Amino acid sequence: MKYDLNELKNRKGARNLEDVPPEIKELLNQGKISAVNLMESLSIENLKLFKNVFKEIGAEEYIGPVIKTLDNLGSKTNFKSSIAIGKILSNEIAKNNDTKILELLSNHGSDTVRSWATYIIGFNENLSISDKLRSIKPFAADEHFGVRETAWLSVRESIINNLEDSIAILSSWAEDENFNIRRFASESTRPRGVWTKHIKKLKESPELALAIIEPLKSDNEKYVQDSVGNWLNDASKSQGEWVIAICKKWLEESPTKQTKRITDRGLRTLNKGKTKKNK
Repeated sequence: MKYDLNELKNRKGARNLEDVPPEIKELLNQGKISAVNLMESLSIENLKLFKNVFKEIGAEEYIGPVIKTLDNLGSKTNFKSSIAIGKILSNEIAKNNDTKILELLSNHGSDTVRSWATYIIGFNENLSISDKLRSIKPFAADEHFGVRETAWLSVRESIINNLEDSIAILSSWAEDENFNIRRFASESTRPRGVWTKHIKKLKESPELALAIIEPLKSDNEKYVQDSVGNWLNDASKSQGEWVIAICKKWLEESPTKQTKRITDRGLRTLNKGKTKKNK
């Protein structure tokens, strides 16, 4: 059966993994469409997708090393297998001095395939932090939520290892006209973050990243507001007094509903603790 791929872009994703239609799974595994929600992403068989894509682009020589790596991988969740695919591809591309593969994957129609490209960049040890962030920036602005998440996850370790330089670069991203780029600046430097290593320096001294979060204190986009609020909430778990002071300062300087929403989110753990204490 043939499908109009443009019409499929507007579909509603299944709420449960078992409800993802077989025909949608097949198209996802062929790399013909992107997932529209988490359930569809989880339904993808990464190895099957990898084989299909690399046969399609005429790069079968990469299939063997990736299969070997995945066979040796204890956990084959999509998250871990995508990281493993990105890592082995980064090594193989560097070894073969292959400049075409990354470009092909970066512009692929599948969000999962583009996510592999982010990890290829993240694992490239030959890139400076400025080159790495410049290379990841288009993915930070990607139209797909999954690619945007892997974009910051893929360079998180490099940001931690080059924190001062990263903050200097990302402070300008915090004022970018693209709200996805602004959100990346905040999300990638969250002191605690989700599913990733904490940034010890920012847990101890969150003021080091003020150049990133301060320009976002009254951002109009809820996507950005949520990230900044979560950033402050992360910091509140180790530097509560600092977060209280910065929220008070922001509300005085910018008494807007946007700032109020951000600070409410940033103070939620502290306020929850107060409520429990008063009971």
